[in-house]
Amino acid sequence: MTFDAVVVNGRWFDGTGAPSAIRNIGIRDGRVTAVSPTPLDTEGCPNVIDAEGKWVMPGIIDIHTHYDAEVLAAPELSESVRHGVTTIVMGSCSLSTVHVNANEAADLFGRVEAIPHEHVVRIVGEHKSWTNPQEYIDALESLPLGPNVTAFIGHSDMRTSVMGLDRATRKDVKPTAAEQARMEQMLAEALEAGFLGMSSQQLLFDKIDGETCRSRTLPSTYAKGRELRRLKSLLRRSGRALQSGPDISHPQNIVSQALQSLGVRRPHLKTSLLAAADMKSAPGVIWLTSALAALVNRFGGDFRFQHLPVPFEVYADGIDLVVFEEFGAGAAALHLKDEVERNELMRDEEYRRQFRKDYDSKFGPRAWHRDFFDAEIVSCPDESVVGKSFGQVGVERGGLHPVDAFLDLVLEHGTAIRWRTTISNHRPKMLRRLARMHGLQVGFSDAGAHLRNMAFYNSGLRLLRHVRDAEREGRPFLTIEQAVHRLTGELADWYGLDAGHLRVGDWADLVVIDPQRLDDSLDAYHEAKVEAYDGLSRMVNRNDATVEAVFVSGREVFRHGQPTEILGRERTGGFLRADGRPRNVPQPVTA
Repeated sequence: MTFDAVVVNGRWFDGTGAPSAIRNIGIRDGRVTAVSPTPLDTEGCPNVIDAEGKWVMPGIIDIHTHYDAEVLAAPELSESVRHGVTTIVMGSCSLSTVHVNANEAADLFGRVEAIPHEHVVRIVGEHKSWTNPQEYIDALESLPLGPNVTAFIGHSDMRTSVMGLDRATRKDVKPTAAEQARMEQMLAEALEAGFLGMSSQQLLFDKIDGETCRSRTLPSTYAKGRELRRLKSLLRRSGRALQSGPDISHPQNIVSQALQSLGVRRPHLKTSLLAAADMKSAPGVIWLTSALAALVNRFGGDFRFQHLPVPFEVYADGIDLVVFEEFGAGAAALHLKDEVERNELMRDEEYRRQFRKDYDSKFGPRAWHRDFFDAEIVSCPDESVVGKSFGQVGVERGGLHPVDAFLDLVLEHGTAIRWRTTISNHRPKMLRRLARMHGLQVGFSDAGAHLRNMAFYNSGLRLLRHVRDAEREGRPFLTIEQAVHRLTGELADWYGLDAGHLRVGDWADLVVIDPQRLDDSLDAYHEAKVEAYDGLSRMVNRNDATVEAVFVSGREVFRHGQPTEILGRERTGGFLRADGRPRNVPQPVTA
């Protein structure tokens, strides 16, 4: 038997957490057909990869992205694939494009996910041919997908389609009986088609873009208990998952969602909740969330928090950053699209007084620590402020309040002033503890969203580096095998996906990593144009020497940091169904 590809002498990880070993991997017709300690016959094999000294592991699974628009225009999704991600979950945070029209999709995605409104309108408008979940899957699989994709159906998507965006975002409006029945039908159709489940949202600083309903929260946040219970009952009966973002301004909402996972006199509800993070603004909360997950799971629930395994560092151009949505003065500025109006507001002393009050308030849960002394300016036309914090600039300008220093600089330079801060996950010791917790899922990259604000596309590689470095330093917190399992097989098994493992008979979604190049290059940020968005500059990661090769369904899509000729031209990935149906991936016929 000849092979389509052979990976020679690499350290093989199967994705289960079992001990690794030096093995030769044979691939034929998209699957792993040999895992051998002895050499394989490579005669006639067109692709032999020498992996001596390298790690060969299942492709990474990214459980939280917002590629829903980008996948239609650039289905290769190369920004994730180049870092070893071979399976991508879309439809997060109640947002999907299964039922809404182009304008509604743009209003839902544009502001909360910082994806340009006009491009979402254009892309969804040009590509949308589907009217139901199965047709959506068919449309995706008609594209030259690079990675595998799968999805939740978004509650805001269904609610908007059924009720209209205006009625779906009014506190005094409930769905009619017919509208409720239609949403339940939509969810049932999605589950039948193989979707992972439903995503919802209760987070109140996720705001709508556009004109008609601008600055209202997402439609899912307006749903009352009965509406949600009926939808969740479908998830319980089918064994599918709920992905949700809680209302952090009301911590009891987190507790309520966790308790709903319990299966007292009914099936438990698989729940994946945003997000477990070591917050600068509330350093003790992480212990409460981890204890909550452990308690619920001990008593029969199936509850997980999603977790980003790296420091949550964000960048901003001027005042354009989603964390400003969580308090009144910040949301008031972001509500104004017109630059002149926004500048007038920021000059107004009454507005500044309110901003200072919001900034100085230390009460109530919040995502941003609200400390302009912990916010470094990284670029500005006025080079004298680069490398300083807004707090430092205030001191140097005669003792200005940090808020006034910030607003003055934004008025002077607009979006030309770029700055950064780390919101959470800033303590390596705590990151090590979180990586071991069983009630956490390692994911939450937000890939495809916040294009100018964050880049976590290689977060899986950065976790592997952290594990490797700790092991070298004699203070291990996970084995490499356990870390690989957390990024691959553990997620695949929980979501019910035919992925995440690298054994004989498994699909050959794999990545070859050079552990010697798990180095400082993983931390650097770069800029790259997004052709699908008319050349918009996006923050990206570039560590091309780290990833030797990436395969999806047995076909090599990246080599030495560069896409192969088939990526984006031929379909290598498919839509992975949560019900175990066979993967629908066209394979070249092997002679």
